[in-house]
Amino acid sequence: MSGPVADGRAVVVTGLGVLGAVAADPGDLSVALRAGRCALTAPAPPADADRPGVSWPAFTAELASEDVPGRALDALPGLPEDLRTAARRTALRAPAPVCAAVVAALQAWLEAGLDRTAPPPERIGVVVAGNNLTERVTEDGRTRAERNPVYLPARYALHHQDTDHVATLSRVLGVRGEGCTVGGASASGNLALAHGARMLAAGAADVCLVVGAMTRLSQLQTRGYLTLGAMASAHGAPVRPPAPFDAGHRGFHPGQAAACMVLETVASARLRGARSLAGLVGAAVVLDGNHLADPSVDGEVRAMEGALAQAGVSASDVGWVSTHGTGSPLGDRTEADALRKVFGTGDDGPWVNATKSLTGHCLSAAGVVEAVAAVVQLRGGFVHPDPGRREPVDASLRFTGDEPRRARGGFVLSNGFGFGGINSAVVLAHPQV
Repeated sequence: MSGPVADGRAVVVTGLGVLGAVAADPGDLSVALRAGRCALTAPAPPADADRPGVSWPAFTAELASEDVPGRALDALPGLPEDLRTAARRTALRAPAPVCAAVVAALQAWLEAGLDRTAPPPERIGVVVAGNNLTERVTEDGRTRAERNPVYLPARYALHHQDTDHVATLSRVLGVRGEGCTVGGASASGNLALAHGARMLAAGAADVCLVVGAMTRLSQLQTRGYLTLGAMASAHGAPVRPPAPFDAGHRGFHPGQAAACMVLETVASARLRGARSLAGLVGAAVVLDGNHLADPSVDGEVRAMEGALAQAGVSASDVGWVSTHGTGSPLGDRTEADALRKVFGTGDDGPWVNATKSLTGHCLSAAGVVEAVAAVVQLRGGFVHPDPGRREPVDASLRFTGDEPRRARGGFVLSNGFGFGGINSAVVLAHPQV
């Protein structure tokens, strides 16, 4: 391997995992992405839909049942019996998002070959992307406790904390190194990838599992996003969900998925004989000096240019951009303006797509879900379509449209922007560049 990922402490990707509404594993995700398979559907109205002022999401991409992560765990092929036993005893007692995180992590763990050969447990870390991950657990717990205090689960004090994800992953996988959660609203996934890469570059670990935690929104969170106007409401919604950057966009559509990316130093991967799936060659996180939800072209440009500079590549080297692309009218137009400033316009620019058009907005997990999707596309040599885009808001950008496109070049830039002016971008590289 040459270029920006040549030295021993450089960071490569050796394992992927994903479990969500759009796909049950990375292989299934590859099929879904190439086909433009959208997981978004119109949910049933709530029981109080007739009350004045009540609204609900136009489209969601949710797991069919809370039992899905448990069934996926039981069905996970090639899982050593000791790991299966530890996972069943620990994760199946946890809330569904924690169990989903364990499934995604085990998928990535197996692909990386960490079940066969691994550094000492003290040299393996875990970073979980997300903050305020358990409000649904709190909401459900309060409802049960109000009926009768004895109905509150004995482990509620553990499960209502974000760190339950970290602790459960540590217990199941035997991780003994550094561990934490990293929160940055919808930029959390990229922040976690950046933190994991820095952990490796600093010598604090040889392997780091970066996990995007699945979000199950509470009723209060859902109504908060609807009230803010960030989430698309069912009132007056079209028959089919418009893709991000389409003139019909009216806000984001929530999605559910957990994802995991195993990051590893080049030296560790070589020592173990692990295959590099991609390089994580650049990452940048910058703030706007803004506490509200409105985005900034300047902040987004600085994040993209900072990630490219760290990767040591120019804008012309990027084959495509995996946008933040939520479907928010202001957010989409701001990101389109920022993309033009960084990449220019014309037929020689990068392809532009938005994985949220298929997965929905996975919120805290979005950056990890989309990084996993980017590596899947790098490996497959394609850029996924966005079939719901009929009238692009900016005709100067090279949106993929209804069909997959051939991937050009060996680099992809993936954006993640969060409320409060948190801007992030990461650059992933094909292992042969």
